[in-house]
Formats: sequence, C-alpha cells, structure tokens
Amino acid sequence: MRATALPLPGVLLIEHEVFEDARGAFFESWNERDFATAGIEARFVQENVSRSRAYVLRGLHYQIRHSQGKLVRVLAGEIFDVVVDLRRSSPSFGRSCTLQLDAGARSLWVPAGFAHGFLALADETRVQYKVTDFWAREAERTLKWNDAALGIRWPLPPGVEPLLSAKDREGQPLERAECFP
Repeated sequence: MRATALPLPGVLLIEHEVFEDARGAFFESWNERDFATAGIEARFVQENVSRSRAYVLRGLHYQIRHSQGKLVRVLAGEIFDVVVDLRRSSPSFGRSCTLQLDAGARSLWVPAGFAHGFLALADETRVQYKVTDFWAREAERTLKWNDAALGIRWPLPPGVEPLLSAKDREGQPLERAECFP
C-alpha cells in the first residue's frame, strides 16, 4: 500500500497493492496496521454504499458535531471527488482538492474537519465509504456545491445540470457555513 499526500493537509490517496493471477485479482482495501503506518489511525463504525446515475452530484457533506473521517472507494463506475477544508484554524481553510476515482485499487482518506462530495461520471456508479462516527441528522451540514468562493470546476458537459437532492440544492455558501474551529 502506498499513501500519497494530496494538497490539503491530512487528505491521502491510497494505492492498494494488487495481487493478480489467472483467476483475477485481490487487494486489501483496509488493513489497520498498514493504514496506521501511513498515519491513519481510524476506528470505523459505519459503512455506506451509494448507487448513482451519471451526473448525480452528492455533497458537499459534513457533520459539525460527530465529525467523520471517511475512507472512500469506488466499487463500480467513476467519480469526480471533491474535498473542502472547513477547519478555520487551517492555513488551507476554504480550499478544495479534486481527483477522479474509478473502480481500481485506490481509496481516498478524508479526515474529520472536511466537507466531501462527488459527481458520478457513469451510470450505475457505486461508492463505498467507511466512516469514523455514526450519521447524526442534527449534526449534518451541506456546503453549497457550486459556491463561487470554492472555485470547484465540476466536469459537467455543456448544458447538463447535475441531479441533486433537495438537501444538496439548499447547501450553504462557505461564508455562511457552520465550520470547525
């Protein structure tokens, strides 16, 4: 396993070692010892899987109390993944990091204190994410996906609007969002 630091402090791209033979392939998507060696000491309490059509946009989500670290992996399809630093004390507060993930042997570690979201780039995209705290409706927040202050360049074809939930349509801009210290 190789962990590569991304532009936001603590956000890591995990490239899993793949073992292939005539039958197919195998990799460990989670190994507590290896992740601890990479600086990720996490206890996961919940695992979620979403299924999305092309151009479904989910996010940008976070929990203000019951803050969650997330280990994100694509099981099928492809996503444009976005992480935004919401820690006011961080030198990278308000900055975002983007990357594309597919069903290969890569995962994304998003520590607590960040908003996370993605745009599905293919039909039947399945995303799995393990989280370090339970979902809590009263703590859930949504950052406005298209807030100009974030400068995120979502890869939407001309004339295509993302498919959004009501919650995601009503996200707060960064200037009004409840953030972390």
